[in-house]
Amino acid sequence: MPATRSPIPSIDRLLRTPAAAVLLARFGRDATLAALRAEAEAVRAAFRAGAQPPGEIALIDAAADRLARLFAPSQRRVVNLTGTVLHTNLGRAPLPEEAIAAAAEAMRHPTTLEFDLATGRRGERDHHVRSLLRELTGAEDATVVNNNAAAVLLVLNTLAKGREVPVSRGELIEIGGSFRMPEIMARAGCRLVEIGTTNRTHARDYRDAIGPRTALLMRVHQANFAISGFTARVADRELAAIAKNAGAPFVTDLGAGALVDLDRFGLPHEPTAREALAAGADLVTFSGDKLLGGPQAGLVVGRADLIRRLNRNPLKRALRLDKGRLAALEAVLRLYRAPDLLPQRLPALALLTRPESAIRAAAGRLMDRLRPALGPAWQVAVEPCRSQIGSGALPEDRLLSAAVTVAGKGVESVASRLRALPVPVLGRIGEGRLWLDCRCLTDTDERDLAAVLPDLGRGAM
Repeated sequence: MPATRSPIPSIDRLLRTPAAAVLLARFGRDATLAALRAEAEAVRAAFRAGAQPPGEIALIDAAADRLARLFAPSQRRVVNLTGTVLHTNLGRAPLPEEAIAAAAEAMRHPTTLEFDLATGRRGERDHHVRSLLRELTGAEDATVVNNNAAAVLLVLNTLAKGREVPVSRGELIEIGGSFRMPEIMARAGCRLVEIGTTNRTHARDYRDAIGPRTALLMRVHQANFAISGFTARVADRELAAIAKNAGAPFVTDLGAGALVDLDRFGLPHEPTAREALAAGADLVTFSGDKLLGGPQAGLVVGRADLIRRLNRNPLKRALRLDKGRLAALEAVLRLYRAPDLLPQRLPALALLTRPESAIRAAAGRLMDRLRPALGPAWQVAVEPCRSQIGSGALPEDRLLSAAVTVAGKGVESVASRLRALPVPVLGRIGEGRLWLDCRCLTDTDERDLAAVLPDLGRGAM
């Protein structure tokens, strides 16, 4: 009997088609060839099992889908309707256009990252932000690393390795990703001395803990939680005086790191780096991508002699910032020279200060699009809610907001379909409903959702 003809054309023939030429130009020969072979093998297996083989175009389309999945980025843009503005899992603060442009320019070309044009010699990369940080905080000097955990690690390893650091039990924090202050201190090579109690720590507790092996006193920002009721906490000025009397530096970890008083924008007060230094801190550490509204970075400001010691630590090189993030950070810090314009220029602050009326209007527009997309099986409404700042900042304070809520049996399926959109939409489920907090819903988000929401109802109910 004659040999059975293959149910699919040869790979060489497929590669000569106009459709394959498009794939070759976009994905290259090796990847396209591998995708066509994989789809061809799947067709052969299905044919042997009795399935009808697809046509030539259908096979190439399947290979195109395979290549699209293979080359698709893992990190994707999402629409943040969770109600948490500075969401750690979503990248925290969105950057202003000035910072994005500065980072792109720095990454596109050689730069003066560590080159001094005046002398023609090697320069120092922190120079690009040092003067701005000194100006904005009142510090003698400053340095930067890749996040605030790294800043704390560098400070402790430099100033306290092999020695003791008293810390109030009420400040032994754990934040997202199982970051624990006691473990950071252990990695830094210093010994934690727990003092006071969870809710009450007094000046005498610090004085009693100071001994010949004490390296420094430390205040740690209570991120993601607050202690209220029968409490006692030593004021920064008194703690600074105790440290000075003992001949030890006083270090404050601010965590969220506001650079300006948020009161002026109608937000709850968060301690600033300038306030911490004025209260007597010798070094202050804080984040760049939280309330500051910049890229991920850890900033250390304070006494010049201590900053010099940090910069001499070999860990500094391992923790340093790349040129793109330095350029973005510099651009954001320059915006702070016009603090009255920050709500218009800094996206994070714009979201935090967004008027409730504007949020309600955005929620109404989203409801009008979502209701017909989901159909009558779901109850869709606009309800008041409260947003949170996020990233450990002001954990007890909430901001008045408005959300689109979806109620009905199996509301998790709606949340799942929203996450499956071309631009995934993230909300939160609570009280038996899906809440889509519209504080962070931008004009761009609304335009994109207008195009894709009509397809939402095609999923199974």
